Order: sequence, then structure tokens, then C-alpha cells
Amino acid sequence: MFTNTLFLLSAVLTLGGAAAVVYTKNLMHSCVYLLASLFGVAGLYACIGADFLAATQLVVYAGGVVILMLFAVMLTGGSGNNINRYGLEKITAMGNTKTFFMAGLTAVVTSLVILKILASVFKSHSATVLTANEATVDKLGTLLATDHILAFEISSVLLLGALVGAAVISRPRKEKHD
Repeated sequence: MFTNTLFLLSAVLTLGGAAAVVYTKNLMHSCVYLLASLFGVAGLYACIGADFLAATQLVVYAGGVVILMLFAVMLTGGSGNNINRYGLEKITAMGNTKTFFMAGLTAVVTSLVILKILASVFKSHSATVLTANEATVDKLGTLLATDHILAFEISSVLLLGALVGAAVISRPRKEKHD
């Protein structure tokens, strides 16, 4: 029952977020919908017992979307005139019904993913035979720190290069005076 509910909510969140990314015209809303879609994918990974992929999806990709939003604001320069008639800065609206619905669905799926991951940790060990969906985090961590350390380091240098490139692109240009 729990896995079926998690699957259905994750599928709705993934497909709904992806459709909203395509159809929205606001850059920031698009990033939030992409974040919701990535949380849904993490829920789908948790449904099939891929706990490492679910945690990686939450940490790497969801964190990457937050960075994407920051760079999108930096690249576009933010909004224009936000001063009201009294000379005070206007506070922009935080969202509408769709964004609150997607945020609520994301919170439910995230809670279910965390419960699914923690359920395997707190489950009492019985004398039964393990299924094919046993936890792989220990094995993957050991392999990344020993046999596959070069690939791990190359990917970290690649991500650092992408971050430096984004910072160079987003900085303001100096005009030449002749």
C-alpha cells in the first residue's frame, strides 16, 4: 500500500512538474516546477528500491536546480522596477494555486521518500533471505573511494569547470572607452 501510494504520487509529481516546465512562461516558476519533477523522480527511484539513486537525485539534482535558479536570476538581472508609489520596494507574489499545489505534492513525496529510505535503516533484521533490492550504498561508497576514484575526481573537476564558466558568463561586462 505504501509503495503504491508513493509510486502514484511520484508519477503525478514527475509528469505534472514536467508538463508545467514546458507550459509556463515565467523562468522562476519553471525552475520550481523542474525541482518538483526531480523530487518525483527521486520518489520513483525509492519505489524500485534504489535508495542510493533516490538520495543522489535529492542531493545532486535538486541542489543543482537551486543553483540553476540562482544563476538564472543573476543572468537575467532579476526584475525591473519594484518601487511602489510610496518609494518602498514591492514584495513580489510568492505563487498561485498551481505552485502551492505542486509544493504540497512535493512535500508529500519528499516525506514518503525519506520514510522509505529510513524504513530500511530502522527495519529489524530477521533471519530471512535478502531480496535482490538490498541496500547498495555501502558497496557504491567503497567502490567510489577505491576502484573508481579517478572517474569520481574527473567528474568533480568537470562540475567545478561548469561552475567557474557560469560565474564568468554571469559577471557584468566592462565597456571599453576609446
